[in-house]
Amino acid sequence: MATKIFVNLPVKDLNKSVQFFTKLGYEFNPQFTDENATCMIVAEDIFVMLLVEKYFKTFTPKEICDTTKSAEVLVALSFESRAEVDAIVAKAIAAGGSTYNEPKDHGFMYQHGFQDLDGHIWEVFFMEPSAIEQAA
Repeated sequence: MATKIFVNLPVKDLNKSVQFFTKLGYEFNPQFTDENATCMIVAEDIFVMLLVEKYFKTFTPKEICDTTKSAEVLVALSFESRAEVDAIVAKAIAAGGSTYNEPKDHGFMYQHGFQDLDGHIWEVFFMEPSAIEQAA
């Protein structure tokens, strides 16, 4: 069985978060969805659990990060082209998200990103396939 990753993020309003990520093209697993949480499907083995803050607090004794002042995590996702990177950022902005930085072109890698409705940072990037082959 392949290792799966489940990133857990606190959200203020679950319904608004679901609407936001639906506009970005993501789907959700109804089997793991209720009034406290939902399971967003990113890829075959990658999932993001969006948990209302009250429910999220049952998993940790630590305080939830104030994303207007601090970053608790950078969720980085690769895309197959620069155009896809720009498209997902544009969708995020249209859905109510925001950017926090200008796009960066490193030649072998192009990156941009957005903040979701709760201020979580989503780094999105495209890496030239030849750069990946050279690193292997």
